[in-house]
Amino acid sequence: MSETTPVNTPTVVKLGGSCLDDLADGWWDDLARHGQDRPLVLVHGWSKPLKQLSPRYSEPSAVLRDRYGNQSRWTTPEVIADIKTVSARLGEDVLGRLEQRGITAERLLGSDGLVAAGEGEHWWWRDKQLVELENLVGPITGVDPAALKNLQPGHAYLVTPLARNAAGQEVNTDADRAAAAIAGATGATDLVLVTDVAHLLIDGEPVRRITAKVAAAFRDKGATGGMRKKLRAAGEALDAGVERVVIGSAAVTDLLAARTGTVITRT
Repeated sequence: MSETTPVNTPTVVKLGGSCLDDLADGWWDDLARHGQDRPLVLVHGWSKPLKQLSPRYSEPSAVLRDRYGNQSRWTTPEVIADIKTVSARLGEDVLGRLEQRGITAERLLGSDGLVAAGEGEHWWWRDKQLVELENLVGPITGVDPAALKNLQPGHAYLVTPLARNAAGQEVNTDADRAAAAIAGATGATDLVLVTDVAHLLIDGEPVRRITAKVAAAFRDKGATGGMRKKLRAAGEALDAGVERVVIGSAAVTDLLAARTGTVITRT
């Protein structure tokens, strides 16, 4: 973080839904210390909490693949309601942890004026056939940072990455890419993607630093699953003006200091 960066410029942190239960007290202590100097915008995932809510979310049928090969959770109004249920529980825990450490915090649904989405894909593979399905997902088309009215040191937002499309529907969107869009819209210099792996691995070897161009090439030819989405989000954040993206499982201060994790930069 540059010393000339305005104090109301946030650090944006994506909290992976699969790793939230594993973040120790010391991790939260470190985040709170960082948050005393910088506003925090935390964007959370919900994959693990949703699976814990109901076994149906672990079934293969819960995930769709479109004609381009992209995967998405099959999202209906009932799924949106379940996302809100697990997000409220998660939010109570996260806000409590921050407030115990002197950081005021509030929840914000991305669909409440923060994140806008475009029209989603209609054709999905089911039983080896392309069929037209209603799926409440959509690509992010914009972020209105005015919804984050209280960006100041000592305060944090916890964002649930839902969005609102042009028809007024509430839709699901990718949490990593939502965090990237929010980072770009708020002028953040850093985006931290906290996950359950310590580094990006290429050919089984940990990568400490990589350029956006090399990361994109690996994303398209070698990356799989969640890491592929993270690398796409990283590229989008850098294109939107973010200076660097860090991926890892350590404390935010250690990741920002490049003591661990993988740092992705434009050059």
